[in-house]
Amino acid sequence: MADKMNVCLINDSFPPLIDGVANTVLNYASIIEREYGTATVATPYYPGADDSAYPYKVVRFPSIDTTKLVGYRAGFPFSAETLEEIRSRKIDLIHTHCPIMSTFLARTLRDTLDVPVILTYHTKFDIDIANAVRGKLLQKGAIKALVNNISACDEVWAVSRGAGENLRSIGYTGDYVVMENGVDLPKGRLAEEEVAKATKDFDLPAEVPVFLFVGRMVWYKGLRCILEALAELYAKGQDFRMVFIGGGADKDAAKELANQFNIGEKCFFLGPVYDRDVIRAWYCRSDLFLFPSEFDTNGLVVREAAACGLGSVLVEGSCAAEGIVDEKTGFLVKNAPSDMAAKLLEILKHPEIMRTVGQNAMNEIYISWEDSVKRAAERYHTVLENYRSGKYERRRGFTDEWFKMSGEILEAVAKAQEFAERRPEEMKKRVGNVISGINEKYSTIKDSFAQRFDRYL
Repeated sequence: MADKMNVCLINDSFPPLIDGVANTVLNYASIIEREYGTATVATPYYPGADDSAYPYKVVRFPSIDTTKLVGYRAGFPFSAETLEEIRSRKIDLIHTHCPIMSTFLARTLRDTLDVPVILTYHTKFDIDIANAVRGKLLQKGAIKALVNNISACDEVWAVSRGAGENLRSIGYTGDYVVMENGVDLPKGRLAEEEVAKATKDFDLPAEVPVFLFVGRMVWYKGLRCILEALAELYAKGQDFRMVFIGGGADKDAAKELANQFNIGEKCFFLGPVYDRDVIRAWYCRSDLFLFPSEFDTNGLVVREAAACGLGSVLVEGSCAAEGIVDEKTGFLVKNAPSDMAAKLLEILKHPEIMRTVGQNAMNEIYISWEDSVKRAAERYHTVLENYRSGKYERRRGFTDEWFKMSGEILEAVAKAQEFAERRPEEMKKRVGNVISGINEKYSTIKDSFAQRFDRYL
């Protein structure tokens, strides 16, 4: 490996908020810090976050509480303090993992640090936008802005070929590099006593097959397909147990649907599980992993299952099924409950095939985070060489003044909100001064931005 590098990783989610991309950034940062240089993580402020135990620097930027709306805090990373703190870290390369606010910050830093920006495309954002934004014109505008932001990066990575093709389908015309994410579970099964200890509180008869789902509990992950398929199994006399691990907006509705199908007693909804050993125990206790999601771009949980020798049932042609060979490293079905039900009934007639497929998956599709980040680190050096030699087009950037003042506006609003919560009796007196200050700041920004924008017309 060449000289070590100082890499800034930026993402909109990070512990205490955990999702697949936050887990990616955690592993990147830890392995880079240990093996390849120095890592700095930039992410939104989150109440109660304690970053003291991380062996790398975590920079928190201002955020607004939008968890009830979208499940996340909305970051606004353009305060003067945020920019200055990251600049002082002497960054060599910026790697952003979210194509919206995180990439705005990455592009701003590039303007002054003169370092390359890499974006990893993890999620089908067109689906997220369709779920969050009402109205075709607004959706079209949001997707156009998203693609423009992605196109402004020096290099784009996709976690799978399917993710890259999704990016193309929404209008991105540039190149991309497939860079698969890894799995933080070690290869191999837990001891039987550890599995029994983690799952002992549930009704799991030894002779009854156990199915597992791990992920966000939202309909577009294929939850309805699973429940309808299991209802067919129940109607045909096949006993089973179904374990759902994860939280999400549709968890309660999915639980209610299971009750409507009269399979509620056979389905366990565990909610989010943060202990990785417990999740590993469920992978080891289960007979099949059911993941009929056409939304996911990489399906890390499929490789987590493979780490434990557990085969997956997936929708053929989905990104999660990329690289899977039917009845060799997994099982492929059409995106239809009846097809999944028929496949499950056939598999359960030959239980030995489940063990064989699970072992094949462990041997052939598992990839560790160490191997994944090693490949990424090698590519970092190529990107840096390309950037320094002028192989990348010089991108139009944002101005520091614009983002600095925008950040100050957010800070002013946050302070006003904090003051209102702490001293409501004085709010009426002070709110007029706060609003006047905001109006004055916006007026300055408008004039400044207009002057800057004229240069590009």
